[in-house]
Amino acid sequence: MKTTDLNLLTNCWRKAVPLMVSALLCCGMSQAQSSKAVIDGIMQEETNNSQLEKLAHELFDGIGPRLVGTPQMKQANDWAVAKYKSWNIDAHNEKWGEWRGWERGISHIDMVSPRVKSLEGTQLAWSPGMGKKTVSAEVIILPDLADSVAFQQWLPKVKGKFVMISMCQPTGRPDYNWQEFALKESFEKMKAERTAATDAWRKRISKTGYTSRTLPVALEKAGAAGILTNNWSAGFGVDKIFGAYTKIIPTVDIALEDYGMLYRLSESGGKPVISMHTESKELGVVPTFNTIAEIKGSEKPNEYVMLSAHFDSWDGGTGATDNGTGTLTMMEAMRLLKKYYPHPKRTILVGHWGSEEEGLNGSRAFVEDHPEIVQNLQALFNQDNGTGRVVNLSGQGFVEAKDYLTRWLAAVPDTIKNRIKTNFPGQPGGGGSDFASFVAVGAPGFSLSSLNWSYGSYTWHTNRDTYDKVVFDDLKNNAILAAVMAYMASEDPAKTTNTKTEGIKWPVQVKATRRGGLDK
Repeated sequence: MKTTDLNLLTNCWRKAVPLMVSALLCCGMSQAQSSKAVIDGIMQEETNNSQLEKLAHELFDGIGPRLVGTPQMKQANDWAVAKYKSWNIDAHNEKWGEWRGWERGISHIDMVSPRVKSLEGTQLAWSPGMGKKTVSAEVIILPDLADSVAFQQWLPKVKGKFVMISMCQPTGRPDYNWQEFALKESFEKMKAERTAATDAWRKRISKTGYTSRTLPVALEKAGAAGILTNNWSAGFGVDKIFGAYTKIIPTVDIALEDYGMLYRLSESGGKPVISMHTESKELGVVPTFNTIAEIKGSEKPNEYVMLSAHFDSWDGGTGATDNGTGTLTMMEAMRLLKKYYPHPKRTILVGHWGSEEEGLNGSRAFVEDHPEIVQNLQALFNQDNGTGRVVNLSGQGFVEAKDYLTRWLAAVPDTIKNRIKTNFPGQPGGGGSDFASFVAVGAPGFSLSSLNWSYGSYTWHTNRDTYDKVVFDDLKNNAILAAVMAYMASEDPAKTTNTKTEGIKWPVQVKATRRGGLDK
């Protein structure tokens, strides 16, 4: 090369370098500005135009609880699909199995002797109805007998009677109320009495030769008019409402206050009589669904970011905080993403799972049915422990989770991220909620764990899990968090790697129950 040519090339390079640097800086600034615009848009929309209260009213007050196998569950599936489509988001219901179909009807329960009083009670899920009959009968207590032989000798006495099979709680005041007002010795005395009574009642059940699951069936076969229970949830006015084991006679949870009154009257020889009318419908075998919505990826459509929440609930209340709040958080996050990030790099999915309450069945079925998604999952974010703002995020035992979760979390507004405690590498979740279905197969599923708000006592599976327990300011924070984390995960240039931390026991995959609630 000639010297003149070399000088010319050098001069050209000197001029080009600043232009290239400038272009790269502009590109970086443009990306930063774009990211800021998306996140600012999400923040402003949720702050000024949140749809959470409207969605909550429609789902909790209008449709109500979403017990697997009920018409209300299918109504909720269809409602969610329609809502997504109104936001121009593709959505569909995906069948994953079948369940016992059942629908709750009305319940009327009154004490008619020794005085008249309407009682608070809730028939358990899948409880048989009484048709058009109303039954009035004496209430008796399961006695403390010597052994199973004595129980069999006593058993004919239940015919035509309502049988109480739960202990009588010594207090209806939660422990925090005692701690605030009681003398220390009074509180300790009450706890000792309660522990002794609980142990004694457990032995009483055991001596019959049956379990809490099989005893109601034995009483039913002996001709009892109905089963009365009380599953107190350790708070004022709250009971947990689960499922019945009887197939012919009703099983009803009576609120602690009324249950205690009936128990004491029966124990003292007052021979209380109640009048009961309950209705329900058996609907045969019905299909069960997950609701899946999608914003298609523009650059890497075969890589996936997922939002996740179970859609079903128990039906003593309306399933507001378990898991209506998680459901609405993810719906709102999808709405925000569609408005401010309509063309994501990776495909963004949301899974609203069925039958989580009976064993993570909807999400386990999805993992089994969609290996192509699971194998190409960038990350999944699940929320399912009440209405509180998210305060914990664990790496679920994945080595690299600290790097990418920390990177994504850095983009979350300070007012939200500064309240979140991270734990790396953390322990892999073996159950508890649907993220565990993904973790069990080595996929990066993460739980957005929230503040308690007395969840365990007052709303988790209780008759008080209703709209009024929702804390919408916290829910708005969670919707923003879920949207921003999904956005960052979608935009990340790198595909996540998910090496399992050595020395940690990893959960094994559990197959979904595809046909449930039915006799074998």
